[in-house]
Amino acid sequence: MKHRLVRAADVTPQPWRNGGGATRELLAWPRAEGWRVRVSVAAIDRDGPFSAFPGVVRWFAVVDGAGVELTIGERTQRLRRAGPPVSFRGEAETYCRLIDGPTQGLNLMLSGVAGAMVLAADGRAHRVARNSACGLFSAVAGRCGDIEVPPRALLWFDEAPATLTFVAGERTQEPIGWWLTAAAAGGAR
Repeated sequence: MKHRLVRAADVTPQPWRNGGGATRELLAWPRAEGWRVRVSVAAIDRDGPFSAFPGVVRWFAVVDGAGVELTIGERTQRLRRAGPPVSFRGEAETYCRLIDGPTQGLNLMLSGVAGAMVLAADGRAHRVARNSACGLFSAVAGRCGDIEVPPRALLWFDEAPATLTFVAGERTQEPIGWWLTAAAAGGAR
């Protein structure tokens, strides 16, 4: 299985498009310019708007911190570390309010491809659609098949196998990670 592994700590933070925070881009696929799939971890240190990404479907989950309250258009919802991710249109006016101090968020952005972000369950197989790209962002150290995955890292397969399983290195009540998929993305080379 050809894969790439990127630790968030090894990526230099870059300012957001709107200057309201910083992000570590873990993946821009198939290439930095004209990406169809982008995965990043954002440091959110203060309340403010998210950058606009017209034509992009965004997924967002809380990785660290107490969480955020997101107002997307007319809808407001609270997101916490143990909660499910939320999906929204990149052009939607989105305002973020910190619940109790700085928070880190995981972003999956999809341009012209379908996909999803879901919580990973320890030791449970994640089924991947045929000809799809798939990744795991790990919250804890563990193994995906025979691949050692450190905490806070993205393991990415451009052409994923039919099933992937992540086994955490230790038991925890916190999320162990998130599966990120881009359906039928294999043709986007």
